[in-house]
Amino acid sequence: MANTISATQLEAFNEIALLDFRIFEEREGQRYEGIYGINVAKVQSVMERPTEIFDAPGSPDYVLGLFDLRGVIIPVVDLSKWLNIKPASEIPANWCISCRNSAITASTESKCQKIIITEFNNIQIGFIVDAVKLIRRINWRNVEPAHFSISSTAERGRVTGTTRIEDGYTLLILDLESIIDELDFYERKADDIIEIMEDQEKFSGIALVLDDSSVARKRVVQNLKAMGFDIVEAIDGEDGKEKIELLFRQYGNSLNEHLKIIVSDIEMPKVDGFHFANIVKNDTRFSKIPIVFNSSICDQNTMEKGNIVGADGYIVKFEPEHFYEEIKKVLSP
Repeated sequence: MANTISATQLEAFNEIALLDFRIFEEREGQRYEGIYGINVAKVQSVMERPTEIFDAPGSPDYVLGLFDLRGVIIPVVDLSKWLNIKPASEIPANWCISCRNSAITASTESKCQKIIITEFNNIQIGFIVDAVKLIRRINWRNVEPAHFSISSTAERGRVTGTTRIEDGYTLLILDLESIIDELDFYERKADDIIEIMEDQEKFSGIALVLDDSSVARKRVVQNLKAMGFDIVEAIDGEDGKEKIELLFRQYGNSLNEHLKIIVSDIEMPKVDGFHFANIVKNDTRFSKIPIVFNSSICDQNTMEKGNIVGADGYIVKFEPEHFYEEIKKVLSP
């Protein structure tokens, strides 16, 4: 059973604090203000765009270069280029304090742009954006999966969720983890799990995988299959509840003999990982099935929340050997 947790505390766990930032885009001659969000737990600081960014030869065009952040060299990503959107040629007059009284052109935009310094997946990256507005507290129930039509195919594949804000506008939550995957920042590729597993113990049974990011889910599935598991996939906590109920209908009271482990993300629309784990651990049909959180968030506070809701392990995405060792530890008698 999970640790005792009040309804108020659990409801607080179901909120996400999002840093609201903007990217100005030009579409068919019109200026469009794109509204985006990133989990505050992944944000270290927000600064003025650095004046000195060093070249990073061989990097994709959306990587502007490298930035020396107090002795730590981090890559700098231009989110407008990564999203494949055309920057606005003219910026709103009230965009920043230094240019409230006149519009500025794209050629001088860098003096007002911001860099969001992040750390997730144990990797630091800086993201260039046009403006940073505020921090929003959003309930995961109000976040919808990104099943909608937007202007850019590239942008569509890089959005994991949406939520309505004031005046009927929509905020897009970006799948920034896919940048880590594209740039191959992992110490070892997911493909290496096959080599790792050659001399290791194999597992059997079913693993239920929950992750709203198709990139991250594919990586987890690939590794669990290499370990010997059969896989059932879910795109969020709500889908995960449906999948575990279907498995119970199939196997009944012998489910524990078949479903050996649940590997879940934390940041998911509708029902987040904390709520899903609390539901599972307080249902006598499922409470003995181990749950491991596999998250890009690497702060101690989030890990402690995982313990409170009864998780059996916590993995920061994504290093295959560590992933295998944590699964093995959780499943050891």
